[in-house]
Amino acid sequence: MNKTFDLNGKIALVTGGGGTLGGNMAQALAQNGAIVGVIGRTPEKLDQMVATIQANGGQAFAIVTDVLNESDLEKAKQHIVTTYGKLDILINAAGGNMPGATIMPDQDFFNAKQEDLQKVLDLNVMGTFLPSKVFSELFAKQKNGVIINISSAAADRPLTRVVGYSASKAAIDNFTRWMAVEMATKYGEGIRVNAIAPGFFIGEQNRTLLLTPEGNLTTRGETIIKQTPMGRFGNPEDLNGTLIWLCSDASKFVTGVVVHVDGGFGAKSI
Repeated sequence: MNKTFDLNGKIALVTGGGGTLGGNMAQALAQNGAIVGVIGRTPEKLDQMVATIQANGGQAFAIVTDVLNESDLEKAKQHIVTTYGKLDILINAAGGNMPGATIMPDQDFFNAKQEDLQKVLDLNVMGTFLPSKVFSELFAKQKNGVIINISSAAADRPLTRVVGYSASKAAIDNFTRWMAVEMATKYGEGIRVNAIAPGFFIGEQNRTLLLTPEGNLTTRGETIIKQTPMGRFGNPEDLNGTLIWLCSDASKFVTGVVVHVDGGFGAKSI
């Protein structure tokens, strides 16, 4: 292994670690030598992810925690400090969308539900802000650490339908850049904050928007594939190279950037 990308001995934490993209990231970190903690609200999903990582020769642990509960996060931080003495990497992969914050073709903007929009903003924005606040305190004391936030292709090109999701991911881009400056200027160059912006990956939150129950493309799915020069949806593994690069010393002079992994979606205009 090229030691530039080596994560051996690193302690990593992945919020939303029981999900499709978060789980894949947890596995990728473990395969590259990190001891990985997965955080989420569903014990069964977390336990399954830990078992998968361990079955493939990696090291992992689970902490049942709500990323919107600062007290829970503080307890998780104390557990990590007590058990491992440090934290090196935080991946803020928890996030999602809700039907009431999505405007379907047969709906109007006036159908948007305030409570659903608030939940999407809370989960994606506060669900990144609070873990960053709690765990970066360790980074500040250590003078080193890596935070990776999860943005989206919807952040800088607001997509039809997903009004709440687009707004929340645009906030993630802004927060990533703000925190990168805050941490580096106050606590040194050893703390880096970046984001990965996936293009279109099939997950539970967008499956019905992109695929029919039979697995065929919806009209929206067809439009997205036509807009993607590589002509396909992303696979979770497509994120691994960017993830490991940003988490390792290979990117030690990189902070405050949003890396798009989208098959060229953001580059195409007409």
